[in-house]
Amino acid sequence: MGGGYIIIAGLIMLSSWLVSARLKSKFELYSKLQLRNNMSGAEIAEKMLADHGITDVRVISTAGQLTDHYNPADKTVNLSEVVYYHRNVAAAAVAAHECGHAVQHAIGYEWLNMRSKLVPIVSIASNYMQWVLLAGILMIQVFPHLLLVGIILFAVTTLFSVITLPVEYDASNRALAWLENKHMLTQEEQAGAKDALKWAARTYLVAALGSIATLLYYISIYAGSNNRRD
Repeated sequence: MGGGYIIIAGLIMLSSWLVSARLKSKFELYSKLQLRNNMSGAEIAEKMLADHGITDVRVISTAGQLTDHYNPADKTVNLSEVVYYHRNVAAAAVAAHECGHAVQHAIGYEWLNMRSKLVPIVSIASNYMQWVLLAGILMIQVFPHLLLVGIILFAVTTLFSVITLPVEYDASNRALAWLENKHMLTQEEQAGAKDALKWAARTYLVAALGSIATLLYYISIYAGSNNRRD
């Protein structure tokens, strides 16, 4: 499994790099495609929320890049400055996507609820799992169950990555459906938004596959140590 894992890990790392590079190039491309309706990302977000009857969610600007997110705790759609103020296809796609999460929250979308419940557990697991896994591997001959604890912690974060997939894909689908049904974009702009969100979703897919592969690797180490003891 060791040699096989190295190959799989290498392929996943390469895929992650390729997807990230492709995503960056796509967003650079669509950031240059100005919207014919001349609406900013903030205006797109506010209209999508209003069209869905959501009046208790605020759209705010947040510092940094790739910091766009929906916060269910305080019901805010947080848009980075390049999305909040700009009037291009990339900004429209991101703004609508984040509002897709707000719509999920408003209707009680089950996968989002599940992910939200896992957040505090994942936070704890993320803080300790690397140290527990390292100690578990070093002490596998004398205290093998420590590695099992690490595997359980890692499994929680892997589960979170897997649950994130339907949440992200659904938010994008809601965003694209609204943009199309309300005729917010031209055909060219709609195609660009769809392309941008497609590549954004693939980053989550690669991350989930990488997490699953790593989890299986740790499980194989634990199973191998049990076989040697038997």
